[in-house]
Amino acid sequence: MHTPHDENNKPVEFDRLIDHAISRRNLIKAGSAAGATAFLGGVAPLAMAVSEATTLMSFDNIPTSTADDISLPPGYRYEVLMSWGDPVLKGAPNFARDNTADDQAGQFGDNTDGMELFHLTDRNGNMDPDRAVLAVNNEYLNDEYFYTHGEAAKTAEDVQKGLNAHGVTVVELQRKRNGNWEYKKGSDYNRRLHGNAEFELTGPVAGTDYVKTSADASGRRVFGTFNNCGAGRTPWGTYMTCEENFNGYFGAPEGTNLSDAHKRYGLSENGSGYNWWQHESRFNLAQEPNEPNRFGWIVEIDPTDPTSTPKKRTAMGRFKHENAAMTINSDGRAVVYMGDDERGEFIYKFVSRGTYNPDDRAANMRLLEEGDLYVAKFNEDGSGQWIELRYSVNGLNQANGFADQADVLVRARAAATLVGATTMDRPEWVACHPSSPMVFCTLTNNKNRGVYDNQPVGGPNPRAENHYGQIVRWMPENRDHTSDRFGWDLYAVAGNPAVKSGAYAGSDNITEENMFNSPDGLRFDDFGRLWIQTDGNYSNEGDFAGQGNNQMLCGDPVTGHIRRFMVGPQGCEITGLSFSNDHRVALVGIQHPGNAWPNAGRDGVPRSSIVAVYREDGGVIGA
Repeated sequence: MHTPHDENNKPVEFDRLIDHAISRRNLIKAGSAAGATAFLGGVAPLAMAVSEATTLMSFDNIPTSTADDISLPPGYRYEVLMSWGDPVLKGAPNFARDNTADDQAGQFGDNTDGMELFHLTDRNGNMDPDRAVLAVNNEYLNDEYFYTHGEAAKTAEDVQKGLNAHGVTVVELQRKRNGNWEYKKGSDYNRRLHGNAEFELTGPVAGTDYVKTSADASGRRVFGTFNNCGAGRTPWGTYMTCEENFNGYFGAPEGTNLSDAHKRYGLSENGSGYNWWQHESRFNLAQEPNEPNRFGWIVEIDPTDPTSTPKKRTAMGRFKHENAAMTINSDGRAVVYMGDDERGEFIYKFVSRGTYNPDDRAANMRLLEEGDLYVAKFNEDGSGQWIELRYSVNGLNQANGFADQADVLVRARAAATLVGATTMDRPEWVACHPSSPMVFCTLTNNKNRGVYDNQPVGGPNPRAENHYGQIVRWMPENRDHTSDRFGWDLYAVAGNPAVKSGAYAGSDNITEENMFNSPDGLRFDDFGRLWIQTDGNYSNEGDFAGQGNNQMLCGDPVTGHIRRFMVGPQGCEITGLSFSNDHRVALVGIQHPGNAWPNAGRDGVPRSSIVAVYREDGGVIGA
């Protein structure tokens, strides 16, 4: 089935084609998933036909690669925009591996991840096509390259340097006369919102005992954000950055009695080996047991106001946030879909209490302070329910161990388990279609699927010990994102048809030409193209033979057609994607390249980077 497109390659009457619900078709070649049809309200569903034909993409599918470089289709090129250690703030020095903590506080952070581009306005208040502000996450460190001693932090100075390489970088971009973009060093818009910057807690948890510490008796003022993974944007021009694996930075002396709440979020005596807790007391769980409760939130940042204080939005729940995909419902309420990136965790939805007003940005800036949090349950027949996580509802009460709504939000994982939500294969990025109520989510992989009783095989997680991943999609009942019901199916099931058969070969739209594993990053462009980024096994051996380095693909959400667009250098993850408003540049993150990638390395040190991708004829990316 084809979607008609206009001269700008935008879908025409796309909603008419998908109607009110999604059909859950048999996507596994071996037929291991049920092929039952899901429908809501008796409305006939869409039956997606996988086809080689698509009018949504004009570039050629490219082969896999194991080269230490970036591969693109014919007619495309790339340039490195900025790399870890490049100077951002005024007076910051150029990159050097032996830079100090103070140096790093003014430089681009390490391991770029989710990002969003926000165009500035000109003197007449109109959108400026040639000036923008980029907000981009700096997720974590590679100690072997970050420190000259090549190990985890050994001193208090090491900890401060590490803190200053985390968080978010905000930087102004300018388009040059030749059409290429560059970042402006020392711009007044530039900021480093790192692990020592100040943030404000808002919503039901702010000011409660759950988040009070010896350094902040008010429970409202937090220093730092870190392990910022994916991101999202709001229609009022703010950036939503997502705190993911915050647990790894905390630790405690041997014998410290950690609570079940701590353990549910992966907190432990040793952490993930950063050693911060040994040199900075706020990361010592024995001294500051509430400090971890101040992380694991969605953080809203105004990228065009360098004087603003970012807000941690506690009404949206605390878990290992991967990204945040916002859509405005027909009634004006803001709806945000979110994944919790850990094996056996959940997919969530936040619905604002207030409504979006395009003429009142100040009011919109408060929309994420109040709202209702839900968690998803996927049924075998292709239907699903959103279960509310509200104190005194659905068993979330004192009898079951919850004291109040703040407790529910701080321990959102435990609340989701109690209400019977569906455990998922590592829910990562979520993406909302720009003109349809369809929503997609990458489920990266899950070695535990079918191994533990609480993670049975079935529904949207159809394979045991799943190491290839899949992409689930759903549609809310009656196109209403606030509805408690939805229909779902599997858009793509990754696999390796070159070496596997049956379920592990993948779905009908996966072939030896476009195969991949571990879908991770996900976003739609304005024309309805679905861009898929991977963070998987790049050994190119065994079960992964022929799949090469991590990559970025493009999918047609109607036909199911998928083409490979980019392959990254050795060892990297492809993550983060944003477009200029004219879609003539795509910014893509190259995280942790494993070798001295020649276009970003210096003195043998590989550096995480953002690259700008252009069409050589200056046209729209992907069209």
